[in-house]
Amino acid sequence: MEKEQWQKKGAGHRQRLRDRFLERGLDGFTDAEVLELLLSFGTPRSDCKDTARSALEHFGSLAAVLEASLPALQEIKGIGAKNGFAVHFIQAVSRRYLKERLRGKRYLHSSNEVRNYLLHSLRGLKKEILTVIYLDSSHAILNTETVAEGTINVNTVYPRELVKKALQENASALIIAHNHPSGSLDPSPQDLQLTRTLALLGSLMQIQLLDHIIIGDGSFSFADHGLMNEISQQCRETMEGLHQR
Repeated sequence: MEKEQWQKKGAGHRQRLRDRFLERGLDGFTDAEVLELLLSFGTPRSDCKDTARSALEHFGSLAAVLEASLPALQEIKGIGAKNGFAVHFIQAVSRRYLKERLRGKRYLHSSNEVRNYLLHSLRGLKKEILTVIYLDSSHAILNTETVAEGTINVNTVYPRELVKKALQENASALIIAHNHPSGSLDPSPQDLQLTRTLALLGSLMQIQLLDHIIIGDGSFSFADHGLMNEISQQCRETMEGLHQR
């Protein structure tokens, strides 16, 4: 009897959360309530309130919970395979949604959406990921894809392969982005070398590298900090030197 009363009470609570969402969206929801409702999709007959709070305390934020691996999630008492599946599924859907929204939009008018997509897909990862955004001659976004995982530098990424992929996409410009698992936003010497090499190789094939974005505890844009102008000038000087020989 007590179990039945508890289930009725829990069902009523979850229904009230659903009704609030249908009426006002997520306005007024705490992160704990958002996560509680999400976890309930995997185990609709279980009380997910304490589990949601425990997950937030363990990982530190809602974003960190959504970005956690399935084994890490299952370390939290109350999160099993079904709950973990629900969290990972909603994360994957969000990434696909943000990615598809970008296609066809001009980068200069949608730079904030690009940043949102990159922050969502790259922040909090335990290994480095390199993402490339391909653009046409009017800087409309053609496609995005992950091209490398692991240590990101010229020895592992192979700039010529990136240019080859850009040609296959009929791209006239590129934006590259990668994450720093440490959270640091400072470009490393390897980041600078990769950017210079790719910019120079791209210029030989008439493919412009517009920006290199680092995702950590926030984002860092080479273009916004003047580094792309410096690198472009170096590329022009190198090209002029080659033509004079």
